[in-house]
Order: sequence, then C-alpha cells, then structure tokens
Amino acid sequence: MMAVWYDRQGPAPEVLQHGELPTPQPGPGEVRVRLYASAVNPADANRRAGRMHTMEFPRIVPHSDGAGVIDAVGPGIDSNMVGACVWICFGQRGRPFGTAAQYICLPLELTQPLPEAIGFAQGACLGIPGLTAFCSLFLAGPIAGKTVLVTGAAGAVGHYTVQLAKWAGARVIATVSSPAKKAHAERGGADAVVDYTMPDAAARILEATAGKGVEHIVDVDAIGNLALCLEVAANHAHWISYAVGPDASHALPLARLIRKNISLRGLYMPDIAPSLRREAQQGLTRWLAEVPDAVHAVHKEFPLRETALAHMEVEARSKLGTVVVSCE
Repeated sequence: MMAVWYDRQGPAPEVLQHGELPTPQPGPGEVRVRLYASAVNPADANRRAGRMHTMEFPRIVPHSDGAGVIDAVGPGIDSNMVGACVWICFGQRGRPFGTAAQYICLPLELTQPLPEAIGFAQGACLGIPGLTAFCSLFLAGPIAGKTVLVTGAAGAVGHYTVQLAKWAGARVIATVSSPAKKAHAERGGADAVVDYTMPDAAARILEATAGKGVEHIVDVDAIGNLALCLEVAANHAHWISYAVGPDASHALPLARLIRKNISLRGLYMPDIAPSLRREAQQGLTRWLAEVPDAVHAVHKEFPLRETALAHMEVEARSKLGTVVVSCE
C-alpha cells in the first residue's frame, strides 16, 4: 500500500516520507479499512514535530481520524461488515500505524457507520474533534436551556461543539478572531459571536447573557483564555478545557475559581475511559441521524504524497475546519 510515515520527529518536509509499506492484515477483533480520506488534527502535527510528545514507536504512520470502507475482517468479526462505509477515530493512538495510508487495521469498536449522504472527506472530519466536542458538552450533564460559551468556535472541535450544543437545546456564544471565522461560527448556528482579541470581549459576552454569565464553557486554550473564562463564568459554571496553548504552565487564580464555585475539568481524549468514548460515538451517530444537514467543514484537501504540506497548513493556524489528506 502507499503510505506516509516518519522515523524521527521534526519539521514536516524533513521527516515525512511517502512510499510503499506492507498492506496490514486484520487480527482478532479487528477490521481492515480501505481509507479514502485522512484528517490532520493539530495533535498529529504536534506528535510529528515532537511538541509535548516523544517518539512512541520506531516508525509512525501519522493521523488518527479517517473514513473509508471495511474490506476485510479478522477472527471474531462478522463477515457481513465487509463493504460497510465507516468513519474511524484513534487510529494512531496506542498503535504505530494511523490513517495516512491506503489501509489501516484497528478494533471494530473504533469504527462507526458513515451515513450515505456524507462523503469520505467530510466523514474524516468527525473522529477526535467530534468526540471531543460531545464529551466537552455532556460530561457535566444535560445542557438544554443553558448558555454555553465555545472558545475558538471556528476550529474543528469548536465548530462541532456549536452544532451539537444547538442540537441539545443550548444557547451558544462563540469566540473567534476574524470576520471569516465569525461567519464560520454563525454557519454552525452560534447565537452570538464575539471577537476575543478585542479589549471589551468579556463585556460583550456578559452583555449577551444580560449580565448573568455563561453556565457552561467549552475551551480550546485553558491558559490563553484563563482571564476571559473567569470573567464571564456564571456562579456554579462548568468549564471544560481540552487543550492548552504554547505556554503550558501558568499560575491558576484559585481564589476566583473557588469564590464563583466554578468546576474546571481537563479533557485529554487519548486517556478517556472506553465507556465514555463509546457513549460519545453513539451520541454522534444519533446526531448524524437527526441532523442530516450538519456541517463537516473541510478546510482544504491534499493528495497523500503532499501530507507534509497538509501538516504545514495545520501549523499555520489559519484554517477553518479540518485539513484532509486524500488516500485514493
């Protein structure tokens, strides 16, 4: 099969290689997926670059999310699964070979049915961003009737969070950093959009809540958004943060956190409980069935041989949606 891999960490053009690798064979409890699209998440670029990650295996085929067709099954898997269109997650988490290839073998439970109306490039967007959005919203219980703040709402996770929150009956306030990103957040259904780079961003968010503050926060940068989140959080708010920016250490003002009774919880997807991951997968399947016109934003698509350019596009930090690599 054709694939992309790296044997050492470093800049994408220097370490990513494109060529032939042996086509994998499914083991017990596994399926083999003929991949047609592979998503490049920021975490994939960070792992390749060596940012906050070591080299887990001697050789790594990157990327954890993708979409394709099951073309072979291992012992213990119903042969009727062959031919099923699926989206997958956690392809390169705990195993060396991810989705930047024409084939991947992985446990059946890491696949979910891909509706006929969704193309492979769009289906590849779901994966970890969709699961992160679902877990971030529903970890603390139902959100119907609540006001939810989504920071970085134009990103892959943020855009799914906006859509899922609206589906669940919440009012959504989104933060972005440009007019194009504002339009993108509004396309997802955000009720109000605030430019977080403006000095009065907190005041605008509070104004949008009639001064009450937000009851649930889904946050892309616990350090960078610390002051903003503390300022706009309502008393007893739930604050879920799934990432940090380049400054990974910062003094947390515990007094303000305690005095507002804020619950702050981190979410690191590679280490979530399997039961929570399954709940999120099932939740996304329900959402896809109930919202057939959901937006799966593909920022740009690259051929497999240009995966290095795809990584560089992600690292430019200007994308709207998900960067996808075609595995055809």
